[in-house]
Amino acid sequence: MKPVASLSLDLDNVWSYMKTHGDAGWESFPSYFDKVVPRVLGLLKELDLKLTVFVVGQDAALDKNAEAIAAFGNGGHEYGNHSFHHEQWFHLNTEQAIEEEIAEADQAIENVAGIRPIGFRGPGFAISAKVLEVLARRGFKYDCSTFPTFLGPLARAYYFMTANLSKEEMEKRKSLFGGFREGLRSNKPYRWKLDAGDLIEIPVTTIPGLKVPFHASYILYLSTISPSLAIGYFRTALALCRRAGVSPSLLLHPLDFLGGDDLRELSFFPAMKLPGAQKTRIVKTIIRHFSSEFRVLPLGEHWREINKETTLKTVAPNFL
Repeated sequence: MKPVASLSLDLDNVWSYMKTHGDAGWESFPSYFDKVVPRVLGLLKELDLKLTVFVVGQDAALDKNAEAIAAFGNGGHEYGNHSFHHEQWFHLNTEQAIEEEIAEADQAIENVAGIRPIGFRGPGFAISAKVLEVLARRGFKYDCSTFPTFLGPLARAYYFMTANLSKEEMEKRKSLFGGFREGLRSNKPYRWKLDAGDLIEIPVTTIPGLKVPFHASYILYLSTISPSLAIGYFRTALALCRRAGVSPSLLLHPLDFLGGDDLRELSFFPAMKLPGAQKTRIVKTIIRHFSSEFRVLPLGEHWREINKETTLKTVAPNFL
């Protein structure tokens, strides 16, 4: 039998990218769900795969997004909590404020999807010991906010170079994408040692040893240089995961399916010069390779497989 892997989509909306970037107009909560959701669901149906979609509570709370968000559940996909306001600094708040943020998102998602999520991913991989305790206390089964790479500070520097932010706003975002020490974290799932209860961490997988990313956004960026290089890089990453005994968790974003021809407002993102149809074809190629090497599951099913293991490592939260 093929080894297990998981697939997820962070359903960030255009307004959340604009907000993080410091662009005006995000307060009206513009949406591109009408374009991106049919492309994602069409591809998943064609490949006969299910994933976990991490929904922002603010989007679930808006009637105009209800049909698009509900379409994932109608297609048999799993829901996860991606916070309510999608602020990458929310983990720095008080524990009470963090709990209110997660609870509000839980309720908004449940109102649309009819089910309360059991998994969480922080916006911009935001995570802290306080967040983990809240998740365990609220009955979440897994978190997947850790991103074990050394490249977080470089990604943050690039983001700040292109952003329209004041010094105060940049200070809020100073932990965006994590620090250098994130690269020291494990690629393999583990249990958090918490006072509030049991919680499993399923990291967003990076290449074993090198700790460099290989999720779809990075493959698309490499495709602007050389499509054959990009696919070769991805297949090498999968081979190294198998050799290291890592069950990869692959991450998708809406912008993996949208190009500059779809959305000029986000042209500052890498790979946005590629047309949306071309990006979707590339994503289709890499997911086909992924599912040919691994048994691809939503994160909730991946968690159930992991939870059966008796030798899972227990780790104490260690955040700056």
